[in-house]
Amino acid sequence: QVQLVESGGGLVQPGGSLRLSCAASGSIFGLYVMGWYRQAPGKERELVAVIRSGGSTNYTDSVKGRFTISRDNAKSTVYLQMNSLKPEDAAVYYCNARHVVQREKMYWGKGTLVTVSS
Repeated sequence: QVQLVESGGGLVQPGGSLRLSCAASGSIFGLYVMGWYRQAPGKERELVAVIRSGGSTNYTDSVKGRFTISRDNAKSTVYLQMNSLKPEDAAVYYCNARHVVQREKMYWGKGTLVTVSS
């Protein structure tokens, strides 16, 4: 079992920045691909960014150039730096962990709310 706890969400004005954190416990962090997803009211949950154990990353087109995902394996923590936030970025952001070999082992955090409003 892997437990994931997100933090860092809150209210920010358009154009502002937030950094989300996801702390993992219960397993070997380096064996998991980590990702951030988000879900806005009435919409499907979508992948925002993913980072593999070696540090390679992928982003959904709408956040490229604005968001940066990173991980600190020593701290078992993944981050999402969000800059130039737009109202359409408002959502509940979820941390995800997927075992690199046993891919059926997938875990979710409970989410942290990001509100972008003036």
